[in-house]
Amino acid sequence: MDIPMILSRRYPDAEWTLNSDSYSGPTWLSDGEAPTLAELEAEWAQVEYEVAYEAVQKARQAAYQSESDPIFFDFQRGEVTEQDWLDAVQAVKDAHPYPVDPSTIVVEPEPVVDDEVSEPVEEV
Repeated sequence: MDIPMILSRRYPDAEWTLNSDSYSGPTWLSDGEAPTLAELEAEWAQVEYEVAYEAVQKARQAAYQSESDPIFFDFQRGEVTEQDWLDAVQAVKDAHPYPVDPSTIVVEPEPVVDDEVSEPVEEV
C-alpha cells in the first residue's frame, strides 16, 4: 500500500508529512483529523486502479498515434479499407486492456451448507 499516493490523491488540499512508508500516523498539518490506517486501506484498491487506468490511457494514446493513426490517414486516402483501420484500433485496445474497476466487482455470498444429513425416508 502506497500511503503517500493515497494521501495525495484523496486529500489533495491537505498538508501533511510522513516520516516513513509505514503508518505510524502522519503529521497532519491541515484542519481536521488525519485519516486512520483503516480508512487508507479502504481507499487503496480504488487508488491503485486509478493509477493503473491512467497508465493504460497514456500507453493507448501513444499506440494510437504510432500504430492506428497512420492507417486512418491511409484509409482517408483510399489506400486501405476502413476495416484495416478498425482492426488496428482494436489491436491497440487488445494490447493495452484497462484494469478491472474494484468498485464493480460483485462478491457472491458463500452458500450456506446444512451440516445435517437427512436420512432417506422408506415408504411402507
